[in-house]
Amino acid sequence: MDDRYGTDVLASGWRTQGRPTVPRIEAVPGLVVEVAADGYCGAVIGVASGLVELEDRVGRRRLFQLGPGFLVDGADVVLVVTTAAPARAPKRTASGSFAAPEARARVARASRILVEGKHDAELVEKVWGDDLRAEGVVVEFLQGIDLLPAALDAEPPSAERRYGVLVDHLVPGSKETRIAEAIERGPHGRHIRIVGHPYVDVWQCVTPKAMGIARWPDVPRGTDIKVGTCRALGWPAETPADLARAWQRILARVSSYRDLDPALLGRVEELIDFVAD
Repeated sequence: MDDRYGTDVLASGWRTQGRPTVPRIEAVPGLVVEVAADGYCGAVIGVASGLVELEDRVGRRRLFQLGPGFLVDGADVVLVVTTAAPARAPKRTASGSFAAPEARARVARASRILVEGKHDAELVEKVWGDDLRAEGVVVEFLQGIDLLPAALDAEPPSAERRYGVLVDHLVPGSKETRIAEAIERGPHGRHIRIVGHPYVDVWQCVTPKAMGIARWPDVPRGTDIKVGTCRALGWPAETPADLARAWQRILARVSSYRDLDPALLGRVEELIDFVAD
């Protein structure tokens, strides 16, 4: 015989029997939800300590307790902690560019970047090394801009072998500017790009903030810039070894492009684009 009153009303679950189940949704970043209590609507930007942080379309952020009380597309949901591994932010190189997936460095191009000295080359390598290897660009140093004309005559640039040159103290009226202008007017000018920064030495392209000083010292005309800088900062400057240690001390303060003067940053990026194009 049928039981017209059904099963035992005191059995567990009788209160929720027949009610619709509210779906449980993981609070993944980017999910847009509405708060049922006050109509606040925003995208999930993070979850921590049982709270979800939402950001609305004008950038305002609020925290709410995970659980019921949210709507997705107008339907009730229960927000729960996501079980997915958090997405990793794209890795950046010291130059600020997005790092390419792990891969072998490219075979070196015939085109290359020329800098005046060893310190210039080491600084460029430290900040732009990953980018240079990804593009297959080699950096060579000249031991001075005066040697550039002879180097170009020995290995002339061409459409397949372009040179980008980074020069110190490239300012109106300087010796460096006169040499650069003469080269650009000459037979090699079509396949070479010469750019530079305004400082006498690449040491000064490291920001005073990175060095923990108010400003780089003014070195009197006629005094070697490296020697004068070391003496003004109270560093030994009697031998080439002293100057080498001073440079390593400076280079150690550079961890990324943020530690370099913008006057250098844009010029190096320009040369990389020129020789890698």
